[in-house]
Amino acid sequence: MENKKNSSYLRKPKWLKSDKVGSKKSSELAKKLRKYNLVTVCEDAKCPNRGECFEKGTATFMILGEVCTRNCRFCAVQKTAGELPPPDVDEPKAIAQLSKELNLRHIVVTTVTRDDLPDGGATQFINVVKEIRKTCNKDVTIELLISDLKGDMEQVKRIVESAPDVLNHNVETVERLYPKVRPMADLEQSLQVLRKAKKVDPNILTKSGFMVGLGENKSEVLTLMKKLRDADVDIVTIGQYMQPSKKHYPVAEYVTPEQFEEYRKIGLEMGFSLVESAPLVRSSYNAELARDILKKRR
Repeated sequence: MENKKNSSYLRKPKWLKSDKVGSKKSSELAKKLRKYNLVTVCEDAKCPNRGECFEKGTATFMILGEVCTRNCRFCAVQKTAGELPPPDVDEPKAIAQLSKELNLRHIVVTTVTRDDLPDGGATQFINVVKEIRKTCNKDVTIELLISDLKGDMEQVKRIVESAPDVLNHNVETVERLYPKVRPMADLEQSLQVLRKAKKVDPNILTKSGFMVGLGENKSEVLTLMKKLRDADVDIVTIGQYMQPSKKHYPVAEYVTPEQFEEYRKIGLEMGFSLVESAPLVRSSYNAELARDILKKRR
């Protein structure tokens, strides 16, 4: 799967085009987000599906600001250049109120990585869950996409005990590429986060995702999938890496839809409850499908 060509010479294939950005509903939702002073990872990370998701009235809220303390070379989110502000105490209530206004059934909440905070931002996640449970319909399901919290398993425990329905933490890429792509993270530490979530609550759905097209090979992808299954992860998402700018890590290859479909089938054979694998898949794409799994288990 490796490609020696520089990404500047790789043309995006037709299957990577999304045609729903800029719709009327997208504009309406964007205005509501501004009204509540909220941020979505859909916009900040330049997700290719944001138009489609906004059209359906769904979005992934990003808490704790728009600036990250990590230096992952694939990510479009702004990196820190100084002291960061403390958590916004009004943010949890704002997310709950807008979720109610939008009548969301499945609410996804993620974050920038805040290594500067003693708890890594865990308390803000917990407060968001509390406000949603207090404000929204009892049938609503909550998915939290957390950072690795610097390996602080006590904070992972606290988040899981706040009772979200889905605990998501992305491994992002294969182990060999971590030093180049995700230098401030560690694959084993990320796997420990996922294992800890299941240990604290065996009934919680756990989820993880990664990108392809960074220079990995098929064997490495399958090894990573097996490690996720061994960590008892329920849901995995696999999508194409797309370089946000010339300053970011280059694309090594555009993986074909056929290869993504093969990964999906292999993942299901491995025992994952759900495998979302396609070029435009991102961690929160079709996240509401987790509700179907939860209904079957309850």
